[in-house]
Amino acid sequence: MTSAALESFLAELERLRDAAAASLAAAVDAAAVEQARIEFVGARSGRLKAVQKMLGGIAAADKPEAGKRFNDVKAAIAELFAAAQDRTAAAADAPGAVIDVTLPGVTVPLGHLHPVTQTIRRVQEIMAGLGFESVDGPEVEDPWHNFEALAISPEHPARDPLDNFYLAVARAADPLLLRSQTSTVQIRVMESRRPPLRIVSLGRVYRPDTADATHYPMFHQVEGLLVEPGTTMAHLKSVLRLFASSFLRGDVRVRFRPSFFPFTEPSVEVDMEWGGRWVEMGGAGMVDPAVLEAVGYDPAAVSGFAFGLGVERIAARRHGVDDIRDFYRNDVRFLRQF
Repeated sequence: MTSAALESFLAELERLRDAAAASLAAAVDAAAVEQARIEFVGARSGRLKAVQKMLGGIAAADKPEAGKRFNDVKAAIAELFAAAQDRTAAAADAPGAVIDVTLPGVTVPLGHLHPVTQTIRRVQEIMAGLGFESVDGPEVEDPWHNFEALAISPEHPARDPLDNFYLAVARAADPLLLRSQTSTVQIRVMESRRPPLRIVSLGRVYRPDTADATHYPMFHQVEGLLVEPGTTMAHLKSVLRLFASSFLRGDVRVRFRPSFFPFTEPSVEVDMEWGGRWVEMGGAGMVDPAVLEAVGYDPAAVSGFAFGLGVERIAARRHGVDDIRDFYRNDVRFLRQF
């Protein structure tokens, strides 16, 4: 070939360098830079590779100059590519970088509320609809609020150290204990308020029971209290039936069986029939006049009822759980069902 071949080769190199510079300057992100790299310096079909093949048609006397110019252009394109990479990387890391909001987001795994917590919130919601205010109190109690104000005398077996979790026993005369019932909250509220009262307290209670399908040393109770003039057992049964029908989502029958609790008179065990089966759900009764007097109420002017239900039991009844220990085994395969 003549020197015209050299001139054509050199002109093609200049066009290639200019095209590469323009393409890399227009690249706004790493993907565009990579696309330009493949187009110009790709190992198989890059434009630089095609120009390199033209060296075979250059005269021997012109090949040193042609080879030198080819290497210069190749190095220049490599520098342009490196600069474009640095520029787009810096732009991606800069504050306020453009974010493509149309791209799918990264899914964040989320948990959900424990079934016992779900039950507590549902109970609060239902009782609020019946006019009951949710209240709370301390889990470490003194004997007055846990026993004496509830007409539980010192010799009563419910105060036995084997039936309670006593703390600070060294105090002897007035030991503290983990509350064995949420009735303690009712006493604290009645001490600070005057009737009428409609309250419901939900929380953890502690008893040294052997864990089995229906018992646990730590469990949750819901206790309701209503104190107003003229309150009767009929009001108690109506409230329990309305609550049970709302919670269990069906027509629930409620029956009372005679029982004894120191802080209610008369006292009853509460059974609920749902799905063709009767289940014991808790205890209830009319507030004993001695309890009303202990908090400064006049039993001749007001009366009231109280009831206590196990949160785990009603949760198990609603969801068809046979063993309340399943709620505390921390098995996510079980908990995912709720």
